Amino acid sequence: MDKLTSIRHDKTQIDLVRMRQYRLGRVREQLKSLGYGGIVIFDPVNLRYATGSRNMQIFMLRNPARYVFIPTEGPVILYDFPNCEHLSEGIETIDEVRPAKTMSYVSAGYHLQETAKEWAQEIADLMQQYAGKDEKLAVDRLDPAGAIALANEGVQVVDGQEPIEHARSIKSQEEIEAMKISVRTTEAGMVRMKEALVPGITENELWSHLHQTNIANGGDYIETRLLSSGHRTNPWFQECSNKVIEDGEIVAFDTDLNGPFGYYTDISRAFYCGEGEPTDEQKRLYQAAFEQIQYNKELLKPGMTFKEYADKSWEIPDEFFANRYFTVAHGTGLSGEYPYIVYPQDFEEKGYDGVIQENMVISVESYIGAEGGKEGVKLEEQLLVTENGTENFSNFPFEEKLLS
Repeated sequence: MDKLTSIRHDKTQIDLVRMRQYRLGRVREQLKSLGYGGIVIFDPVNLRYATGSRNMQIFMLRNPARYVFIPTEGPVILYDFPNCEHLSEGIETIDEVRPAKTMSYVSAGYHLQETAKEWAQEIADLMQQYAGKDEKLAVDRLDPAGAIALANEGVQVVDGQEPIEHARSIKSQEEIEAMKISVRTTEAGMVRMKEALVPGITENELWSHLHQTNIANGGDYIETRLLSSGHRTNPWFQECSNKVIEDGEIVAFDTDLNGPFGYYTDISRAFYCGEGEPTDEQKRLYQAAFEQIQYNKELLKPGMTFKEYADKSWEIPDEFFANRYFTVAHGTGLSGEYPYIVYPQDFEEKGYDGVIQENMVISVESYIGAEGGKEGVKLEEQLLVTENGTENFSNFPFEEKLLS
């Protein structure tokens, strides 16, 4: 416990102007390289990446009430929720703010098609003004009414996820510093969880310590509820509940935390509850997961292709293959992001190739639990790809009891 309580939440000053300008520049570079005239962004995480502006991010995930038009060359126009124009004052990446037209049934009712037509006409006019009538417009997410209306206006729509995901995948120095602050915040919450873990606490009560620490330090939210204990750790992906955690059980969790500056901390740990000694089976599971993480961490280098990394990754024993995690590793930034690198056995069906590059941030994953087994272990590390290898963002310790 001494080592755990020594972790500190370090705060540094981030040059936010430099970070915002870098990210907008990355988006425009990708648009230009693909030959697109501009992009309309609805996804609030992508919108925040491109502009640095945030407004009711969770609400906007299901309500198309905020979007931005970014021409490859020309002014950035943000369309914000009614009476929210003031939120973007002083953000230099945004040239103009207009009220949004919300294309949802709950907002427009039987006027939905009319609203969508007005929206599409305005976007088409912007494309003609700043890109040219025949240029392609990327859109990262669009509801059916909007897609139909844009088609009726004769706009060539292409998928906007590709330029955004590639833009987000390479981090600037300011982003790296922001991610380190998010990780420190998460570690502080994990320390509190470790201290609070005693037989009799429920999974939900334990999980709440991570939320409270994140909010108290200016973080945003946690994307998932992936904490489980005892028999609920196998199979993985069971959400935290009111189950009472018993003495001698494993507690596994995945942070999935959007911390300060919106940056994502994606690390996983498994704790042992109680003062007793873990069973040999608990140690065997934990040590296999630990070995997978360490092996794949050492393997990660810039210049490797995704397939090469998958092919050379730790060979998961047959007994654990059925319950394997869906990726060996994946990108991390403002959320889980490009690339996803799958197991070699899955590559032909689900994989795609590319190159691991310097300043990507990659989370290396492990879930070890036999099909029908009593418990399972989830471990994960978040790594910055450097010129010669990797830098680990987290120094949160592993469970010595389960490694001995």
